[in-house]
Amino acid sequence: MAASRRDLQRCRLNIVWDTEDGLDYGGPSREFFYLLSRQLFSPYRNMFEYSANDIYTVQIAPERPTDRDDILEWYRFAGRVLGLALVHQYLLDAFFTRPFYKALLRLPVSLSDLESLDSSFHQSLLWIRDNNMDNCGELGLNFTVTEERSDGTSIDIELKPNGRNITVSERNKRDYLDRIIKWRLERGVLEQTEWLVRGFNEVVDHRLVAVFDASELELVISGTVEIDVHDWRANTEYRGGYHDTHHVIMWFWAVIERMSNEQRLRLLQFVTGTSSIPHDGFAGLRGSNGLRRFCIEKWGKANALPRSHTCFNRLDLPPYPTPDVLYEKLVLAVEETNTFGIE
Repeated sequence: MAASRRDLQRCRLNIVWDTEDGLDYGGPSREFFYLLSRQLFSPYRNMFEYSANDIYTVQIAPERPTDRDDILEWYRFAGRVLGLALVHQYLLDAFFTRPFYKALLRLPVSLSDLESLDSSFHQSLLWIRDNNMDNCGELGLNFTVTEERSDGTSIDIELKPNGRNITVSERNKRDYLDRIIKWRLERGVLEQTEWLVRGFNEVVDHRLVAVFDASELELVISGTVEIDVHDWRANTEYRGGYHDTHHVIMWFWAVIERMSNEQRLRLLQFVTGTSSIPHDGFAGLRGSNGLRRFCIEKWGKANALPRSHTCFNRLDLPPYPTPDVLYEKLVLAVEETNTFGIE
């Protein structure tokens, strides 16, 4: 990993194990990335931590006072590992949160990205988004946040110049939300993220990955799995009047059978936040507070798009009039929208 940027980008990778003879026709390299990623991105090594949403996606851990002096170089190393695996088309035994993939792609973050990180904070911002702030002057919101430091003290940070003197109103609340989302996602991890992305771009030219969105990059880095539709259906629960033999639900599963495996994985990402399936199948899906099955709830009108709640593995599915309308709306929601995006 001490090789130059030029060598990392252009040279062929060849892995030789100390205790094994033989040539690398792909097997040793595949095993190398699998074993290395399992250790490097493990939450038990303090560089990464489980997301607040589950125990199979990880994110960069906030800086700690006890972090070793060379910790940033380790993040750079992790970025190079990600880049090399991508360039040489080897899969990693690690799944990351949506903001992590967006950081690699230098994409802007959105309100939906907060859900897996801090569900209560996410709900607070949803309330601000959905209510008229001109009628909420008693809240006293301005363009500042209070940040807790590692030594136990706190400090007020202005989200923009003179922010303490700018009241949040209906007119400027989108600017406020954009700034506070960015602050929350970067808090405590900005420097580590910069070093990891630096290492990644030392191997992968940013222009080559600019064609991906965050969901596509996840599939490229961590791979795809063949979804067992029968297991999925057997471990799904229903709310709001839906049940397994309801005609809309029967249409839904017919649509799932009609989809390609890649489309199914994108739908799984849309609802749960990741295309990762636990080793024990859909019965092992976890939400913000433990085991939580995939759920479909009756919601909305037939002209609305489905929406998702990744903390709860829940799909809000309107009662569409035909299977074709259900298919079109579901595909459109998965491919074209960000859940809980700021509109």
